[in-house]
Amino acid sequence: MNTLAFVFPGQGSQKIGMLSDLAATYPQVLETFAEASRPLGYDLWALCQRGSAEEIAQTERTQPLLLTASVALWRLWGELGGARPVLLAGHSLGEWSALVCAGVVGFEDAVELVRKRGAYMQEAVPAGVGAMAAVMGLETAQIEDCCNSAAVDGEIVQAVNYNAPGQVVIAGHAGAVQRAVEACKRAGAKRALALPVSAPFHTPLMRPAAERLAADIAATAFTAPAIPVIHNVHARTEADPAVIRRLMAEQIYSPVPWVDCVAALRGAGVRVAVECGPGRVLAGLNKRIAPEIASYATEDGASLDAALAAVAG
Repeated sequence: MNTLAFVFPGQGSQKIGMLSDLAATYPQVLETFAEASRPLGYDLWALCQRGSAEEIAQTERTQPLLLTASVALWRLWGELGGARPVLLAGHSLGEWSALVCAGVVGFEDAVELVRKRGAYMQEAVPAGVGAMAAVMGLETAQIEDCCNSAAVDGEIVQAVNYNAPGQVVIAGHAGAVQRAVEACKRAGAKRALALPVSAPFHTPLMRPAAERLAADIAATAFTAPAIPVIHNVHARTEADPAVIRRLMAEQIYSPVPWVDCVAALRGAGVRVAVECGPGRVLAGLNKRIAPEIASYATEDGASLDAALAAVAG
């Protein structure tokens, strides 16, 4: 069988009604959501099925929701006889899903940690002070140059998500982000548009959130991964739980080099990647970064069956 990896999505993949068809067939999905609801103190399944798009977009709720959806799919994959991957990777929040599935941190502990992570990230910068924007159709170096020219008067803006060739997310102070967007457009960007978030994730402005989360991480049991996880901060694996703890705090204010993470999968011989979570964002990015890696989704019954069949074949 081709070498298999699992990748786990981050914020933006959530949607109302996700996993509903799978939950109707497999009780394990509802059991996983019920397990997550206990430390949260509210019904997470009801939220994602009957809440509003605005409610599930609240960072403090989005993060536990996506973690739980990914873990539910991971468990289901195993129960259906799916092959065990040799590597895991997650995009931003998705790295926490990868750590749970690798056995580094317990599921309920992770639910509580990512709830706090979302709250701390939102509280680190007052609403309206920070911003993020997606830039498409420019070389990475051009985008970085535009950010450097826009970072004036003590404001910062930088590339934070290197998602794929020609697709980079920038973040920082709102004014600097707007200046960088305008500079990217002048430089010939095909698109440069603000994202519907109020906090500048993965920038130094998130350091207060990282410091708060580091204390919570220190009080949580971590063990060595049963499956290696490629970490966002440096696109390498780590076996030492103490190092993993540090990286998971640093990740909040560090850029996400997803292109490098996928390149690391490719370099390790991965030829099949399964996106374990709602949506198909990472499958789409992976095809642009490493088209020789066959990518599959698991967001509903049809895609899960197709992925199981492809890997088994």
